[in-house]
Amino acid sequence: MLSFSTCWNSQRHTEGEHMVHEIKAMGFDTIEISHGLKVSLLPGLQKAFREGQIKVSGLHNFCPSPVELMIDAPDAYEFTSHRPHDRDRAMALTLKTLEFAAQFEAKYVVLHLGSVPIKKYTDRLEALLAAGRLNTREYVRLKLEFVQAREKAGPLYVERAREAVARIAVKAQEVGVPVGLESRSHFEQVPTEDEMLGLLDHFRDNPWVGYWHDFGHVQRKANLGLLDHAEWIRAVAPHWIGCHLHDVEWPHRDHRVPLTAGGVDFDALMPLVPKGRPVVWEISNRRRKQTIIDALAQWRARFGEW
Repeated sequence: MLSFSTCWNSQRHTEGEHMVHEIKAMGFDTIEISHGLKVSLLPGLQKAFREGQIKVSGLHNFCPSPVELMIDAPDAYEFTSHRPHDRDRAMALTLKTLEFAAQFEAKYVVLHLGSVPIKKYTDRLEALLAAGRLNTREYVRLKLEFVQAREKAGPLYVERAREAVARIAVKAQEVGVPVGLESRSHFEQVPTEDEMLGLLDHFRDNPWVGYWHDFGHVQRKANLGLLDHAEWIRAVAPHWIGCHLHDVEWPHRDHRVPLTAGGVDFDALMPLVPKGRPVVWEISNRRRKQTIIDALAQWRARFGEW
């Protein structure tokens, strides 16, 4: 199932139905309603859905955007936060997102879980990578320091995330919409790959919790030498709910149109992806419409609808 995230055009529209029409005109009949969606777009979006103009594959938490935020900020409230108010607000918004998801007959809700409050190493490593200093002594030293600091700090925040997911899973079962724990782009974020495997194992008998793959996020980590992209897909495939699809311009500029930046080896990776699960194009709002249309034709010729 090919789907298209509203993150590409929701900020440009004041009417939800017009947002849908723009996406349909590019060749998509299914959307993911993304974080950052303004409440004012909901009536038109609901009308388009009721009338069968568009199908909805899923929602990305938080959806709609919290009314108190002036910008799109999916990580404004984290389940890992040391502030109880932030954790409570994240939970309330997530439960509301699940209720909206049920109204749209969605197949999933994508979750961000939070982060660990350590020094920001990822940006420093990516700067070295962009400067052609991969595997230099400085790079290796910084990467080792990063991994050790992250592993030491992680357990408390992973436990907060696990407790939150357990509560969310109860609501997910109630409304009949599973949640996907998303792979993140920064090693400071929760979960790391080892932590993700631990969470998925913990919830292995719960059909309402699974894995959501983000091609760009995982490729950025692969570029840093933190994982092998193909091996990671093989490891998490049994838990797979769906994926966000976008390309990466070396070494870390993601959310590019698929097949245009050359940073993700889709020919090698897509055969590893479970068939029949949502494949959602999640594209930066700076990408041109015609580029998306051209790439979609190439994608369908190469991979079909998946």
